[in-house]
Amino acid sequence: MKQLIASIFHEHRGCYGYRRIHCELQKRGLKFSGKTVRKLMQQLGLKSPVRLKKYRSYRGNMGLAAENILQRQFKAEAPCEKWVTDITEFRAGGQKLYLSPILDLFNGEIVAWETACRPTEELVKRMLNKGLESLAEGEKPLLHSDQGWHYRIKSYQSDLADKGLVQSMSRKGNCLDNAVMENFFGHLKEEIYYRRDYRSVEELENAVNEYITYWNQKRIKLSLGGL
Repeated sequence: MKQLIASIFHEHRGCYGYRRIHCELQKRGLKFSGKTVRKLMQQLGLKSPVRLKKYRSYRGNMGLAAENILQRQFKAEAPCEKWVTDITEFRAGGQKLYLSPILDLFNGEIVAWETACRPTEELVKRMLNKGLESLAEGEKPLLHSDQGWHYRIKSYQSDLADKGLVQSMSRKGNCLDNAVMENFFGHLKEEIYYRRDYRSVEELENAVNEYITYWNQKRIKLSLGGL
């Protein structure tokens, strides 16, 4: 039973609380009370974002902010030379959804992305791992971000250093230092978010994933002159 609950929870990126998991179990013909589901989730350490009144940012083992090595030099001569990343927030169905992508400055491709209902350390780590897995041998891009706490956690910085990646950070409070990433978020929200009402974060998440796939396969080719 615990294994099934955990599977449903992770399948929906941690967006399902005990009530929705209880409903899903009922759809599958399993008769358990909501209290039982909540108790089992507590034992598993699975917390519903619905019950969290305010997200508390991690303030644990933090490293220093990196220098702004990118210096708004947004042109790259080759793939996997310069990467940028950030997190953006959406709202749908009374809940929040966070998107954490990595964008390659060579052609604007989103080389890795993750979504979740909370902007946690784990969200950024999953994204980073996907990005690292996409690299060929010898590729060591510069990775630029803002000075958010996610990017200053020592384990995150160690992962970059272990793979030979150089970390760069925007100056504090200066969004123009990461303008290309902000521009991507602007396109995404203008084209699929502001123009439509989403009934749930699951529906929104699907739309985000579809848009990024479209961006990588079609939109980038248009921006490169149809190549």
